[in-house]
Amino acid sequence: MVQRRGLDANTPNVARIYDYWLGGKDNFAADRVTAEKLSGIVPEARAAARANREFLRRAVRFLAKAGIRQFIDLGTGLPTQANVHEVAHQIVPGARVVYVDYDPVVVIHGQALLQSDDATAIVEADVREPEKILEHHELRALIDLDEPVAVLMVGILHFITEADDPYGIVARFREAMAPGSYLAICHVTADPRPQAEAQVTEIYRQTTAPLVPRSRDQVLRFFDGFDLVEPGLVYAPQWRPDRLVRPAEPVTSFVFAGVGRTPGRP
Repeated sequence: MVQRRGLDANTPNVARIYDYWLGGKDNFAADRVTAEKLSGIVPEARAAARANREFLRRAVRFLAKAGIRQFIDLGTGLPTQANVHEVAHQIVPGARVVYVDYDPVVVIHGQALLQSDDATAIVEADVREPEKILEHHELRALIDLDEPVAVLMVGILHFITEADDPYGIVARFREAMAPGSYLAICHVTADPRPQAEAQVTEIYRQTTAPLVPRSRDQVLRFFDGFDLVEPGLVYAPQWRPDRLVRPAEPVTSFVFAGVGRTPGRP
């Protein structure tokens, strides 16, 4: 990775830690050291990151086949293989995708990837400020909020503390979504190994964002006002799998996943 002026390579970055677990190269020594510390506490951390990413791909395929033609991906993270627009365009070549992230490094990478694609854009904004995102001129240029849209919150809500009102944030996006729209969520939980939660969250306090694992009931609350599609809120590997899932794999993924639909429109 080429360092830009002002780039902090010494503070572990949650997007770069995720990139490391996915086998990417856009990470620094501080990110790798922290990732390995976390893996020492939760050996399945790398597999959990992959389960999160695999759910995103399956969800996008499902949504495109369900007729969704526009996507908002919140908390995009560093580009990797099979990004949202790449998966969606395999099914709907003209699908419009807007990525949103508050990390300027993520935005620079995204701009380089998307510079020749008129159906995609990346917006530098913070999910904790939904109004700025929904009113952003680049989003408005591609996304028609009067038509069904898929809002993707995959691996982002567990970095939003209660002080920032995560349920209110989701509700604001829900209010802006036309009938027949969808919300996809993938969220970390400590339910399978609660004794590790304190150690993991302490390490994340030293990174660019704190981690807030939530229980299944807490994650389910994000879908208030949505109708969950089958199979409901489950561990990520269980959500419409396209491969054989090993018996122990769902629980040790440490991530709940689900897709909800706003009522209305057939």
